[in-house]
Amino acid sequence: MVYVVWDWNGTLLDDVEVCLAVMDGMLVRRGLPPMGDVARYRDIFTFPVRDYYALAGLDLDKEPFEGPAEEFMRGYRRRSAGCALMAGAAEVLDALDALGAVQVLVSASRQDDLERQVAERGLTGRFRAVLGMADDLGQGKAGLAAGYLAENGIDPAEAVFIGDTVHDWEQARQLGCRCVLIANGHQSRARLAATGAAVLEDIRRLPAFLQEQDIGGGA
Repeated sequence: MVYVVWDWNGTLLDDVEVCLAVMDGMLVRRGLPPMGDVARYRDIFTFPVRDYYALAGLDLDKEPFEGPAEEFMRGYRRRSAGCALMAGAAEVLDALDALGAVQVLVSASRQDDLERQVAERGLTGRFRAVLGMADDLGQGKAGLAAGYLAENGIDPAEAVFIGDTVHDWEQARQLGCRCVLIANGHQSRARLAATGAAVLEDIRRLPAFLQEQDIGGGA
């Protein structure tokens, strides 16, 4: 048995362009230069989100972080309804089901937002658990997956974390599970590769990769 712990934003949900557009709007309203392109966004996006806001150009000494965080989420909620799943995501979920994987979704999104986004894309019931945060501050999802594994008596060595950021790799290390990173999400391939984790260019490569690495192949 293998347990697949999925990140949501940028891994299964293709919301990179929306996140860039919302932040650029915030910068322009403050008379600051927008980032303008996905490459720069992927080079500076990071966790905790507070650090990303500062790198993008917001002066958090002049305005408390909570204000821009709420502003971002208002803009994100308006725009994200149009976000599609990553190409091939539904087929990948089907393929992992066929391999016998138990799939869990973990996100720094607020719980009600996460459940709504999952439902809007026809994925309700596709995951053994859907785990989100209690607020909009995006301060990381560390502990959600750990709590789930511990509560269900799951050996982390039987789990693989699939994400698109260095933060996802850090969480996998904290959990003691394997990690695969997807390079078309919120951080650049170079940043992901620097972790030493396996990096795939496209989510559609994942089922074959897991079988090649004998992760869940005999489930």
